[in-house]
This record gives sequence, structure tokens and C-alpha cells, in this order.
Amino acid sequence: MPEGDTVWQTARRLHEALAGKVLTRSDFRVPKYATVDLTGRTVLDTVSRGKHLLTRFEGGLTLHSHLLMEGAWRVYGTGERWKGGPGHQIRAILGAADRAAVGYRLQVLELLRTSEEDRTVAHLGPDLLGPDWDPDLALANLLAEPGRPIGEALLDQRNLAGIGNVYKSELCFLLGVTPWLPVGTLPADRAAQLPALANKLLEANRDRVVRRTTGLRGQDLFVYGRAPRPCLRCGISVRVADQGDGSQERPTYWCPNCQAGPAPQPGTAQKWRDRHPRTTG
Repeated sequence: MPEGDTVWQTARRLHEALAGKVLTRSDFRVPKYATVDLTGRTVLDTVSRGKHLLTRFEGGLTLHSHLLMEGAWRVYGTGERWKGGPGHQIRAILGAADRAAVGYRLQVLELLRTSEEDRTVAHLGPDLLGPDWDPDLALANLLAEPGRPIGEALLDQRNLAGIGNVYKSELCFLLGVTPWLPVGTLPADRAAQLPALANKLLEANRDRVVRRTTGLRGQDLFVYGRAPRPCLRCGISVRVADQGDGSQERPTYWCPNCQAGPAPQPGTAQKWRDRHPRTTG
């Protein structure tokens, strides 16, 4: 699933391509909006909110989209070949005189009144890359359920918006704890560091093509995707196990030597699915 920095980059590309321009093409390839035509409307802006994208048009309309696991928006110039996927995967086309934004595999696509945007994003916690970023509120949200595994708390977009599976694993490594450690048992000094560290990682990567958390030449990530290769710090094999709410489990990476805390336990996912349905945002 694209993370907050990827969605922020997508919003910037869409904004730079279309903001201030009049649409000359509008094509929604989903049944609900098949007859909608926005041709002739000016695109006002595109912004990201956590992992959500909001493209606003004159007349008080907003196109809300979410990339989920495989979605993407691609921008093409006049005459440029569209290479984002086969034609049957296209869900939306927004075209101006010199640019076309093409949405592929968008499982969430919704046209709504701009005045009603809050009903799609009001549930989100502070946005790590947004103007509403509030580290104190983010920390309070994370600690509100002290028995919840820290990895699941970080992925819950109601706590803070923009963390995905990569950053979850990398943040836990940098904090020196396993993703299964109950968030309320995180040492106070590390808990205080968590929001600032998360913000630092996303801010550092929002303009990068390749995401990097290590600062090491030739090694972009500490643990994510590295199992069973050696840990970059201690040499012990990195491990991987699923973590999630039972319905949306994600492969989670950690070093059993560098990260203190419990390993995954059978039944944990089911317990938290029943009590705390996770919001991907």
C-alpha cells in the first residue's frame, strides 16, 4: 500500500499538472459516475490528507480517491504513451490542453461536494505531512489504547495519518522495540520520540524517488523486506511475520536481537480485530 509520502508526491504531481487549467476531457469508468462530465470546469487544486487524495474543481465539487494497495495516478503529456497499465484498469481520466491525469486501479473513487469533504477524512488523526500535524495529539491517540501492539497502533490512521507497513517496521526498528510490544509499555523517552521520528522520516522522503531510512550507502531500509538477510546492525537474520486485524494482515519485519519485546503470538490478531477494527484511512 502506498504510504503518506507517496500519496503526497502524487498530490503534488496532479496539482502541478492540472491546477488552474480547464478540463478538456473528463472520463469516469465506474458505473456510478459513468455519465458525469466535468469538461469545462477549472481544476482548483489537489491535496493529500494522509493516504487520501482530494482534487477540487470550480463549482464546489471534489474528486476523492484512495490508492489502497495497487492504485496509481499517472500524468502524461500530449502525445505521450500511457504506460500505467492496460486500458481496462483505467478508472478515471482528467485531461487539460497539455496534460492528462490517468487513474489506474482506483478502488475508491468518489465525487462529492467540497463542503462535504470532512465525511471522508474527518476520522483521520494528525497528518504527518499536513498543516494539521500535531505530535502531542498523535502521541495521545497512540497511547489511548495502551494494550494495543505498537505496530497496529501505528497503522491505524485514526491515530496519525500517513504511516504504512514500511514505516511501521522501520520505526519500530529505530525505536528498538518489536511491533508486538503493547504501546503503553513503550519506555517514556522512546514514546516521546515517536511522533517526531515518524514526521522526520516522512519529511525526509517526501521528495525522494527511493525511500530511505538508514543513511547507509547502498542500503535503503533497515529491516523491511530484508528477511532472512542479516540485520545491518548486528548480523542476526531479520525475521518476518504477519501482523494485523485478521482481515488485513501485513508482513512485518524485525530483528530479534536489536528490538526488545514480544514476538507474534497466535490469536493476537483475532483479539484485536474483534475489539478494535483497524482503519486503513
